[in-house]
This record gives sequence, structure tokens and C-alpha cells, in this order.
Amino acid sequence: MKVGFIGLGNVGGKLSGSLLRNGVDLMVHDLNPDLVAGFVARGATAASDPAAMMQACDAVITCLPSPAASAGVVGQMLPHVAPGKIWLEMSTTDEAEIKRLGAEVIGQGGAAVDCPVSGGCHRADTGNISIFAGCDRATFEMILPLLTKMGRRILHTGDLGSASILKVITNYLATANLLSCCEALVTAKGAGMDLATAYEAIRISSGTSFVHETESQVILNGSRDISFTMDLVRKDIGLFQQVADRAGIPLELNPLMISIFEDGISRYGARELSPNIIRRLEEATGLDIRAPGFPPEMTDDEPEEPGYEVTPNGPRR
Repeated sequence: MKVGFIGLGNVGGKLSGSLLRNGVDLMVHDLNPDLVAGFVARGATAASDPAAMMQACDAVITCLPSPAASAGVVGQMLPHVAPGKIWLEMSTTDEAEIKRLGAEVIGQGGAAVDCPVSGGCHRADTGNISIFAGCDRATFEMILPLLTKMGRRILHTGDLGSASILKVITNYLATANLLSCCEALVTAKGAGMDLATAYEAIRISSGTSFVHETESQVILNGSRDISFTMDLVRKDIGLFQQVADRAGIPLELNPLMISIFEDGISRYGARELSPNIIRRLEEATGLDIRAPGFPPEMTDDEPEEPGYEVTPNGPRR
């Protein structure tokens, strides 16, 4: 299978790197020619544009910063979609939009999948990230070998659009956890606690989480570098709000989180690193939430392993 990958940014560059590392015949495209050149130097081929990529490839993956960007790319590819062609959307996007674009692809005889990832850029880099996949079962089984080259745990979530709903749900939870970690760390410092001790107390307790064990570390280092920015958080929790609004769910926390990140963007800029949302509390209190011994960025020390399908089994007893 010849695979095309459009979007070589923080996440896409790592996912496509896993494909290349695992021997996939890969074609790439990005608006940044330097990123494309780097992949070509490692053995990929370059596409002149999305239309040419869809013509040349069996499957084309998009990993782009917004639903509008994905719509523009799909519009270029659509005239060249035919039976046997597959479009995989790995961006975090809107469920309604993925259904709309997917219907156009399917109408041309192709197949469409929404397959966002979750687990952090450091795990995307090693092929150990989790991948959700929304599509019919036959298409899922066709693409599963490809997905297992990019991720470790692969979950078939149901029909097209279901993966995007679950992705924004998980990003909502991660954002809520980030904000609560920020408040916990600032409160610990204000109460006179040693921050390294506070970090460890949370880590070994019922208060721990994936977000605490990753983002709290780069917060305490001071780098705040988790390869994710405030505008992307605002986009993701905005998409979650849209899902809730369509379902008639009267959310209380998410509108407050949107307001907090809109304030953070107005203060620090859209491309500020998302853990630096803690600066709002640092500035309000005059406290410096840093401690020695924490890493400037996260790395995945688990060895890369072949991916596999995760099957929902209900609660463990």
C-alpha cells in the first residue's frame, strides 16, 4: 500500500515518521518545504499538492490544525477519489464536519475514516500512542495493519464521526486536569509546600493522572513545553462544546475553561504553550511555580512494540 501523509507538524511529523521507520512506501506534503525536504532525505517522496497525492496513493492521511484546513485539502483531493482509495483524517476535528467530508469521499466510491490520536507527542514519536478509528468494520480491518505501525493501542469506536467525538471528550478531560493541576501546584506553593514533594504526593495518590505525570513535570521545570499551544486547546474544547450543544447537554465546567483559555490567549498569544496557562495564577499570586530536577520535555522510554486492537470489555471486576 502506498500511503500519503499531509501535515508534518508536531503530531503529523511524528506519526509519518513512524510509517517511514516501519518501511511504509510514503509520500508527503506540507506547506513548509523544509519539513518535506527532511522526509525526502529519509526516503519519502514528495507530492506537489494534495490532488497529485490522491492520484498516486492508495491511502491518504491528513493531520492538520483545523477543520477548515482539512476541508480545503479534501476539496483538492475529491476529484481523484475512486474505489479503492481511502482518506484517513487524523486531525482533531468536528464530528459533523468529518461526516460531511466523509460522505463526499464515500460518494466518489472511496472510504473515509476518522482516526485521531491520544497520548501526547512523546508517544506519537515512538509509535506508542493510542488511535481511535471511526468507520465501518470492513474498512477498519483493511487499515488496521497501517494504524498499528503508528500506534500501539487501536480502538474501533464505531461509525464515521465516533472517533472524533471521543477524541474531543478525552481532550476536554485533559484540559480540565491541566487546570486543576495548575491550581493544585500554586496552592501547594502558597501553603508553603516543597513543590517536588507536592508533585510526588500527587503522583502516588488518588489525585494522580496522565496529565499530572507529564504536564506537571514540564510546568515545574519552567519550560512548559508539551508541544501543544493555547489556540489548539481552545479549538478542542470548543469542539467538545459543540458536541455537547448538539446533544442538549447543559455543561458547566467547559464554558468556564473556554473563558480561561480565551483570557490566556489574550494575555500571552495564541501560540503560547498550553501549560503556561499557569502564568495567570503565578501573576495573580506572585509565586514562581518551578522546582529543580524536572525535565524540560517529555520522552517516551517504553520500547516500540507492534500495535494491536483494543476490544471494549466493559468494567473490570
